[in-house]
Amino acid sequence: MCRIEQSFLHRCVSDILNGLSEGLTHFSGPSKAAVLFSLGPKEPLMLCDPQNLLRGHELIFKAMFVDNEQWRYKYNLPYDKTQFAVIYPEKDLGLAGLLSYGGYSGSLFYQHWFTNHHPDLCSTGPTERWLEHAVWRFSHDLANDKDLYTGISGYFLREYATHAVRDHIVDEMNMLLGWDTLIRVYPVLDAILRISETREEGLWPEGQLLIVDPTMVDSLEFLVKFKDSARPQLANNKHVRKLLLSVEQSNRRLVSDGRSILGVCSIKLPPFSICADFKGRYGFLKVNKSRVCSFADGRFGSTTYNAKLVQLEELLLESDMEEADSFFLFKIATSLVHHAQGRKHGCTVVLDLNKKPTPISGQKLSPSLDLRRPYTLNLAKSLAKVDGALHIGADRHLHGFACLLDGRAFSGEDLARGARYNSALRFTAEHDNIIVVVVSSDRPVSVIYQGVDIRGTCDVNLHGTCTFPQVELQQWVDK
Repeated sequence: MCRIEQSFLHRCVSDILNGLSEGLTHFSGPSKAAVLFSLGPKEPLMLCDPQNLLRGHELIFKAMFVDNEQWRYKYNLPYDKTQFAVIYPEKDLGLAGLLSYGGYSGSLFYQHWFTNHHPDLCSTGPTERWLEHAVWRFSHDLANDKDLYTGISGYFLREYATHAVRDHIVDEMNMLLGWDTLIRVYPVLDAILRISETREEGLWPEGQLLIVDPTMVDSLEFLVKFKDSARPQLANNKHVRKLLLSVEQSNRRLVSDGRSILGVCSIKLPPFSICADFKGRYGFLKVNKSRVCSFADGRFGSTTYNAKLVQLEELLLESDMEEADSFFLFKIATSLVHHAQGRKHGCTVVLDLNKKPTPISGQKLSPSLDLRRPYTLNLAKSLAKVDGALHIGADRHLHGFACLLDGRAFSGEDLARGARYNSALRFTAEHDNIIVVVVSSDRPVSVIYQGVDIRGTCDVNLHGTCTFPQVELQQWVDK
């Protein structure tokens, strides 16, 4: 096989890792990336994991790749850089907390890319398509050699969000409809983003927009159908935004064939459809009834906007509380958070794990309210709307509301966020055994502990100009 200059190889890997990590971070929240690859069937298996994403999985990698070398003999592929685009895919390895995708090709014998499996993904599909494109870019870059290398792969992957969503939708569409569908996905996605940013009389859009293949229009139950000569164009976002008023807060749907608005139909769905479900400041994109991604602020993302609070659950389980007590406290916090999200208002919940509740200025209650009782929990949900924080103790009682979280400024603040968020950072930085859950009306939920946003932590920041070391997998698993 052709020998590849090490400096060129390191640059290819590093550029892709940078772009992949940064792109997925914008799409899903802080995301790490790593790659495992071998240049040839007799070459060592190399690992590049600058953020220690794969730490904790050493025994699994040893069993899969070091002790068992069947991966070397799966395909008999001679080195042929002209076949860089012919990828024999390797699906997700099924490792806990990770998503992965790999493949074999003529220019790069074996490769497998990894990233975080975030707990609040609408769907893993777009992320998997992202990793799939990283496989293709790496194979393509090595086929070009250093003289033709442009370094553009990292930039492609950094800005790949819309393409990843489109690629996933096309895959689903091809499986259900075949290759002859008339829906052009890119214009549809562009229209959805522009409609989502268009306000009518100061209000964000609500309601559902259904995009169907023209061959399936007759299967719909139309309540209103526009004449051919008077159909608004989907690209006219202001007109479509006005028409959404006719379907908001109902089971009706505005219908498009991907080019124009056909009318209003009932809840019945055709065999295949793309649905944009506008919910005000954000919304969800669905294929049939399955969510693909969310959208807000003119871009696509992966969040469900329905906090699963995995980080909070882990913190409570690691605390000194009894397991039953931590379970009830988690259920109380989850109920309060989901209620605030459903009502689209922000709130702050302070979980005080100290045996004696920490003094916090605010409206103190005497006696405190037992939140294990349904009617007092419902009262707490209403009190959460009052400006200030709810103060909940380890005894699962509400000790105060409208509480003010004070603290001194420190370097870990995020000036791009509001007072509620930064007050929580300051307060937890100065008080032990305090967890603060911040619900913003237009952002995912933040779990803050010891002055750190747990959801936003990332051990290593990647920089676009750096190259990362690569080690043999055998050495890595032996450390």
